[in-house]
Amino acid sequence: MQLQDILYSQGFGTRRVCAGLIQQGFVQVYEQNNPLVPVKCAQVATEFVADGLRFQVQGVDWPYAEKAYLMLHKPAATECSQKPSTYPSIYTLLPAPLRQRPQKGAVQGVQAIGRLDQDTTGLLLLTDDGKFIHRMSSPRHHVPKVYEVTVKHPLTDKQVSQLLSGVVLDDDPKPRLRGSI
Repeated sequence: MQLQDILYSQGFGTRRVCAGLIQQGFVQVYEQNNPLVPVKCAQVATEFVADGLRFQVQGVDWPYAEKAYLMLHKPAATECSQKPSTYPSIYTLLPAPLRQRPQKGAVQGVQAIGRLDQDTTGLLLLTDDGKFIHRMSSPRHHVPKVYEVTVKHPLTDKQVSQLLSGVVLDDDPKPRLRGSI
């Protein structure tokens, strides 16, 4: 695969931008026989085997990954949205290449698997693997999810009982979420 195509696939910009990065000497590639010292590469069309390739763009190390899988500790006062309304988006916490990875017929970059509201902190998984997102988030696949909650005030026995019997969402006729404590 040509170096400019590798950079493009990793989200470093359009093919033209990637070619410019290479031509201006901002890209260095780690060779297999000397993995400690990157070598400047100025030829846009230089062919490389993408799997296992490590390179630097503007001095930042970057390993090639066909798909990106991330864990992010979401801070409070951030939204899990590409178009946030009140708080900054979690996507602003990510390096630009992860936000710009090209996708066929979809939003660019990695996407959150599930959501946490703006006041909630915790682990979020993000990826650009659409099949994985669907497999993890679709109710049809019955992927169990565990939420650990720390509450500001102690829960009453009545509140615990209500949680254990299920939570009704959006006026559904029956509980959709059942808890265990």
